[in-house]
Amino acid sequence: MTKTKVTVPQLKGWKGQTKKFTMITAYDALLASVIDKTPIETILVGDSMGMVVYGYDSTVPVTMEQIVQHTKAVVKGAPNTFIVGDMPFGSYNVSVEDAVRNANRIIKEGGADCVKLEGGKNMAHVVAALVNGGIPVMGHIGLTPQTAGQLGGFKVQGKDAEAAKQLLEDARALEKAGAFSVVVECVPAPVAKMMTEELAIPTMGIGAGPNCDAQVLVTQDMLGMFDRFVPKFVKQYAQMNQQMIDAINSFYQEVQDTTFPGLEHSFGMKEEELKRLY
Repeated sequence: MTKTKVTVPQLKGWKGQTKKFTMITAYDALLASVIDKTPIETILVGDSMGMVVYGYDSTVPVTMEQIVQHTKAVVKGAPNTFIVGDMPFGSYNVSVEDAVRNANRIIKEGGADCVKLEGGKNMAHVVAALVNGGIPVMGHIGLTPQTAGQLGGFKVQGKDAEAAKQLLEDARALEKAGAFSVVVECVPAPVAKMMTEELAIPTMGIGAGPNCDAQVLVTQDMLGMFDRFVPKFVKQYAQMNQQMIDAINSFYQEVQDTTFPGLEHSFGMKEEELKRLY
């Protein structure tokens, strides 16, 4: 298939259209190159790498160096896909100056097309500073994994009217600050629907129901590769964890049975050269 990288104006232009766009994660060039062969419009180099790649218990330990290096790899693997670089915990919540400096690194060194950061009204001033500096910003509200401890864990947000109103205020603040889209995670579908109808920028749902302008999933979740837990909002389109286990078990057994490697996997030698060995 022929694929052309989308732009921020294109993504914003799909707001409210029948066209729904998509975002999934990648952390290396190999997986990115696979995604680049599909119609998926955007790739998130997410701090979810902390749990998926590095085995951390949360996203909090992920560093700027890790984000930048993984973003470089993904950009090389998927030159025709819009790349979102996640801003890790501690890279934007110390000062605006730090936020601008670190976002510049993700764009300049990593090669990302935009950055994503968590937070609503409390981070609107940071979003505004980044946008004023020429950096496209994707917001992220609802369940914000970096601060899940403050939220009581990985739980649905906005379940009562007051909490839902707060989320709507957060979304409005991000839009006003200049974010071109906002990820809405683990929010009741009716709340996400109201947000989608009110905002002029696209909502990107993950566990937020069917009415958002876009849908997001972690690739390792949707492919059934990550098996420590499966969030309620994840649909597994494959069971690759078991497929990989079966393949590795087959390799092990064939080595024991001496059926691998066979002649078709081995290199020969000219007869005259073989004779010279003896």
